[in-house]
Amino acid sequence: MKSTIISIIVAVIFILGSILLVNNKENVQYVDYNNVSIVDGKQIVEINAKGGYFPRISQAKADIPTIVRFNTSNTFDCSASIRIPGVGVSKILPNTGSTDIDIGVQKAGKFRGSCGMGMYPFEIEFVN
Repeated sequence: MKSTIISIIVAVIFILGSILLVNNKENVQYVDYNNVSIVDGKQIVEINAKGGYFPRISQAKADIPTIVRFNTSNTFDCSASIRIPGVGVSKILPNTGSTDIDIGVQKAGKFRGSCGMGMYPFEIEFVN
């Protein structure tokens, strides 16, 4: 009887800990400063698309020609459908592969896009 009560208490602690961990994780902004490279004078921002976009927030330099490269790997959810209203892009990505979208030269500010359903957002913060 005593071991049953202890087991129940331990299980409740694990469950509550898991709930707190998940709730805190949802509020974290995933920012990556290392997913940007410059090749032949163009800035390439790499974003992985599967179950959302990772990193969700990227930072890049303003006033440089920019390409957003979406990488997919067995992506069968709505993150395979890209919508970027600021440049008039609506595109279906391949299930596996890389797709480059030229977004031109962006001024300092936030550049936003999402999956086709609007469930998974992503953002590129352009800075001087």
